[in-house]
Amino acid sequence: METKVSIHNERIDDIPVLFFHQRVMGIPQIIDEQVEVHGNHKGLSLGWLVTGWLTYILSESDHRLSYVEPWAQERVQTLQALFPEPMEAKDFSDDRLGDVLDYLSQDESWQEIEKALGRHQIQVYQLPTEQVRTDSTSAAVYHEPNQGTLIRYGVSKDHRPDLGQFKMMLSALDPLHLPLATLVVPGNEADDGLYLPIIEQSRQVLGRRGVLYIGDSKMEALATRAGIVSAGDYYYVPLSMKGKQADLLHQLVDKVWEKKNSLPLVTTVDLKTERTKSVGRVYETNRIQQDDVLAPTLVWKERVLVVYSPGLAKQAGNGLAGRLKRAETKIGNLTPPPGRGRKQYDSLDPLQFEVERILKQHRVQELLQVTYHREEQVRHIRKYRDRPARTEVSVRYQVQVTRNQENIRHAQRYLGWRLYVTNAPQERLSAEDGILAYRQSPSFEHGFSRFKNRPLGLRPLFLRKENRITGLVRLLSLALRVLTLLEFVVRRSLHETQQSLPGLYPGNPHQTTMRPTAERLLRAFSNLHLTSVHLPGQTFRQISPLSALQTQILALLGLPTSIYSDLDITLEYNPP
Repeated sequence: METKVSIHNERIDDIPVLFFHQRVMGIPQIIDEQVEVHGNHKGLSLGWLVTGWLTYILSESDHRLSYVEPWAQERVQTLQALFPEPMEAKDFSDDRLGDVLDYLSQDESWQEIEKALGRHQIQVYQLPTEQVRTDSTSAAVYHEPNQGTLIRYGVSKDHRPDLGQFKMMLSALDPLHLPLATLVVPGNEADDGLYLPIIEQSRQVLGRRGVLYIGDSKMEALATRAGIVSAGDYYYVPLSMKGKQADLLHQLVDKVWEKKNSLPLVTTVDLKTERTKSVGRVYETNRIQQDDVLAPTLVWKERVLVVYSPGLAKQAGNGLAGRLKRAETKIGNLTPPPGRGRKQYDSLDPLQFEVERILKQHRVQELLQVTYHREEQVRHIRKYRDRPARTEVSVRYQVQVTRNQENIRHAQRYLGWRLYVTNAPQERLSAEDGILAYRQSPSFEHGFSRFKNRPLGLRPLFLRKENRITGLVRLLSLALRVLTLLEFVVRRSLHETQQSLPGLYPGNPHQTTMRPTAERLLRAFSNLHLTSVHLPGQTFRQISPLSALQTQILALLGLPTSIYSDLDITLEYNPP
């Protein structure tokens, strides 16, 4: 008699890692506690639906709703072993996932989720709460603007002013850049008015005062700084170089220029080369600030840090040289030598207009001098038949560009200098620490890059309902938290144990790192399979053996290897 045998193979890859990591973060439990779902809700709870969807997003780098159910169907045995509740692939239908976004778009529920998640993660992972960074980004989409309230034309950070967009404001704990609060607003809303709301949301999460909030120059508005001071917190922000603040920079730099080399030198260690390098010099002064809008009038002392960065000076110097050269070339091309097809200016006004436009475009109005020469060419034409003899005069203008070396030297004098202001006392934020703190801005921007591109892939955006767009942004902010904490836990464990990880770089298996990215860590679990052999009345399972690298990563995360070997057992663990 023939025995009927069926074999089922599932790719499990990084699914158990992501699943158990989210459980420790408290995502499923907290969402279920904070959101009251409709009485007709069936299947997996909202918290576990979010956990499963986040696992798909992070494992597949795709947020599309309609692709989740087929993915779950192909891994149904693995997922059924992981979920503590009965589940089926249809739990992840696009209709149910749309309901998830509807729930996450509810402002009151979402703020409670952020508050509970933030406090839980700070406690579980013992995170510092003294410093928070804030910034905004815009997401250009191919939706028709002005059809609702969210998608609008505005200043595009994606360099697509032709597309509608929405904005997202984010605050995150320094130095690991763990998201604390998320704000989704219309694309035409100015950044200035978003700082106090996002700081207030962050304050609700942290439940404390005396926090240092770091922002970019759009956070410099006096009303914003006054709002932070009145709440008992601190700010640290660079000043934009416009108007009176540019004059202030020139005044302060003039005072310290002669003793620039005697200013305190700030150094840091390059994480790649492990070598000490200079990052700048700093001079500090004070001033009194006053806000008359609040009652009673708020007065406080503000520290002004005058910072010189050699790297910024070199970059700005190269930029200035490039602008000068491009402007000279464009202006010279306006009056080429006479020839067929070469445009010539026979009137001064349009030529001057083009020259002024080029000077303004490259911001070199005071640095280049342009002189205009009028040239006349006289041509005598003889009489021909009934045409009398005549004289024709053709006029063309020629330009000559010279550099104003004195003004250029004056401009170079201030290259590399920036002003930063803070109300934090010296013992709370030294000038040296302030310089190093602001150097972490690119790492914060990396979170936005993850958000809009891979691995979270907000764009392209296929949703049309604006409340669901808001819900998706909030869902992806949870995914960003997962990546950030996974990366942080591994890096902290490597630092504490003085280990390094090999084998994360394809083509160079011997290269090691103490600062692996979450993307590389998850990619290390590719091509792991769960094979089930079904016999009449009996089932055998075999899981791909874990490599030494995979075992090491699990240990660094505080995860037991049994999350792979015993998928049919509900496991608990304590984070490192």
